[in-house]
Amino acid sequence: MEISLSNAAIHWFKDEVELKKGDKVRFYVKIYGSSPVQEGFSLAFTVDNEPIDIAVKTEKDGLTFFIEGADLWFFNGHDLSVDYNEQMDELEFNYILPGE
Repeated sequence: MEISLSNAAIHWFKDEVELKKGDKVRFYVKIYGSSPVQEGFSLAFTVDNEPIDIAVKTEKDGLTFFIEGADLWFFNGHDLSVDYNEQMDELEFNYILPGE
């Protein structure tokens, strides 16, 4: 599994969340909501500078983005691609099967 973020998403995190070099962002599962990979669950994020069990991570512009091992089930074999939707002014999570 991989995590990728567009430059626009990185810019959004720096501006809206006021992240600075060295900060860590954890993507985690919420029990309510919906996603294309799991019905009744959705994805959220939090700034978490004390990870417990990083299963997947990527680093970009001095920031670390990660998923804990306990949340890997949610992705059902998909990679996570994070982008910023300018028209909706929000992050966009895309789930991509490797090889597609």
